[in-house]
Amino acid sequence: MASQQITQRKQQVTPELQNQYSTYKNGLQQIAQKIGDVEQEAEEHKLVLETLDPLPGDRKCFRMINGVLVERTVQDVVPALKTNSEGLRKVLEDLVKQYNAKQTEMEKWKKKNNIQVVQQ
Repeated sequence: MASQQITQRKQQVTPELQNQYSTYKNGLQQIAQKIGDVEQEAEEHKLVLETLDPLPGDRKCFRMINGVLVERTVQDVVPALKTNSEGLRKVLEDLVKQYNAKQTEMEKWKKKNNIQVVQQ
């Protein structure tokens, strides 16, 4: 009987541990969402660059800047797109590092507190 009560206590999760787990899980989900958004934007930049690449530099094109459609030439737009694309790639790398660090931190916390997630 006493061992059964000890087993039940071990299986009960305190609200504090539950809150910490939820915090970790939500943090990981937020970072994953940001990663998805940045990946999508980087893919869009890549498609635009692939489209503009074969075109002559003096050809007219349009670019949306702060909600305003601006007329430019291909040679003006491509360097800005490349710079933006590189920036997005760096942001993506940083987000992946953050995600991995947070995941490692969560795994250490789970191991320290002997947490086992049960899927229902």
